[in-house]
Amino acid sequence: MRDTLVIANPASAGGGTGRRWPAVAAGLRAAGLDFDVAMTAARGQAAEISGRAVAEGRGMVVAAGGDGTVNEVANGFFNAGEPVATGRTVLGVLPMGTGGDFRRTLGIPTEPEAAAAVLAARRSRRLDAGRVTYQAHGGGHEVRHFVNIADAGIGGEVVARVNRGPRLVSGDITFNVAALRAILRWRNRPLRVDVDGDVRELVAQQVIVANCQYFGSGMWAAPTAIPDDGLLDIVVVGDLGLLENLRGMSEIRAGRHLEPGHPKISHRRGRRVEVSSSSSVLIDVDGEQPGRLPALFEVQPGAIDVVVP
Repeated sequence: MRDTLVIANPASAGGGTGRRWPAVAAGLRAAGLDFDVAMTAARGQAAEISGRAVAEGRGMVVAAGGDGTVNEVANGFFNAGEPVATGRTVLGVLPMGTGGDFRRTLGIPTEPEAAAAVLAARRSRRLDAGRVTYQAHGGGHEVRHFVNIADAGIGGEVVARVNRGPRLVSGDITFNVAALRAILRWRNRPLRVDVDGDVRELVAQQVIVANCQYFGSGMWAAPTAIPDDGLLDIVVVGDLGLLENLRGMSEIRAGRHLEPGHPKISHRRGRRVEVSSSSSVLIDVDGEQPGRLPALFEVQPGAIDVVVP
């Protein structure tokens, strides 16, 4: 058994990861990495494989794919919902999917040779994670961890559209088209938002709960988020109309939506965020759409070691 396991999702990037994999694998070996590889064949399998690798004591488990693959692999580090990853294993990221938002905050390069060099150096940073308890689609409650961003509201609708629709020219275009279609049909929902005991009831577009800064393929949703400060950044996007939503897409991409004085967008930090609604509202967890409100988001300080430049 080699010390490093690469878990690759060949279906990510519209099948591009599978097509590119032989060349990428050769590049990893040229960079000095000696590794085993496991190709996933179904949703959820990456978490199972990752969990076994951590239990075996592998030194590094690498997620090769998009943010959904990173989320699944990261969840394998946590045993039955435990708040902190166990063992000596570090998480590596090889960006190859439709979305690549987690790596943006950490500065992980997308160019395969540069990404391989980062993995070979194995310099790690201990990061926080989020833990969300939510209503599963099939009923009952489930628990999932996230390393990047989760949200409740229109983000869940966008991710659902991305996951069931075709992959377009790039990840940015895929997400932008899905977001535009969601905005044209979206109606804001009544939400109850409880941040560390401070309760607000409002009509809103979404509640963003951020450990890192970017989501939606480059949307700079939480520009002040620090992934190892023991806090979550909470951005509440209120009752925006259609034209405000369309303008807001460019504002969020540029990180200008948190500038002082915006009447319908608020930002704060906290450790525990509970969101509920009298309507059916989907959630998004690192680019995956596992369920709906009610949901409880909690920070897990110093939860996981991630390989960084």
